[in-house]
Amino acid sequence: MYYRLLQQMAAEASHVSSSLIGRQLALDPTQVRKDIEMIGLPGKPRVGFVVADLLRSIETFLGWNHPKEAVLAGAGRLGSALLGYERFQEYGIRIVAAFDTDPKKIGMTVGGIKTYILDSLPGRARWMGVELGVITTPPQAAQRVADLMVQGGIGAIWNFAPVHLRVPENLIVQNEDLGHALASLSLKLVRRAQERRGAPADETQGAPELQAGLALDEKPAEVEPGAGLDGDASTNEQ
Repeated sequence: MYYRLLQQMAAEASHVSSSLIGRQLALDPTQVRKDIEMIGLPGKPRVGFVVADLLRSIETFLGWNHPKEAVLAGAGRLGSALLGYERFQEYGIRIVAAFDTDPKKIGMTVGGIKTYILDSLPGRARWMGVELGVITTPPQAAQRVADLMVQGGIGAIWNFAPVHLRVPENLIVQNEDLGHALASLSLKLVRRAQERRGAPADETQGAPELQAGLALDEKPAEVEPGAGLDGDASTNEQ
């Protein structure tokens, strides 16, 4: 949040105060100062922080100044969208290869990134020295992909599949669950509706609406065998 705000401010101001940042982001200025102290950048009384220095300090703190190479498994709709996302490099990530099991996708290039057969992932990951793996497969294929990434020496997984991965304790997993986020949004809407009706927002009221909102993780539609990773579901479902 700070970084995006500072990027917008950089074209108009050379300095910024914690109070101004707090007002723009609806945060307590004291919390803003504490957060900035964590990255080791001191401010000056009545002057504040140099915007350019603050941006560079955030980049260093988050490791964005040292790009990390990544591989992606699941070259369906979501995977292809991520392969074509040009701003990843701003956040220190560079996808260098994609993997799938669909013969039609092998050899395909999206955003300048070539797609390889999934079974070659461990060897290519080790050869390229890749640190990060991105999973954009259907849930049925995600665990197999995670196992291959572990074999390839990958130390962190960015998982878009709605499934709990079983991985070694020292491996970092960041889950992006759209269903979870939408369920949370649905619950907030239910509670707001209850408040407007003057009803107590407890766990029992609004259950039908909440259940409807939670009906997001539907079972993938059946497809012909061999259509995607593991033949369970086509990567296009993602």
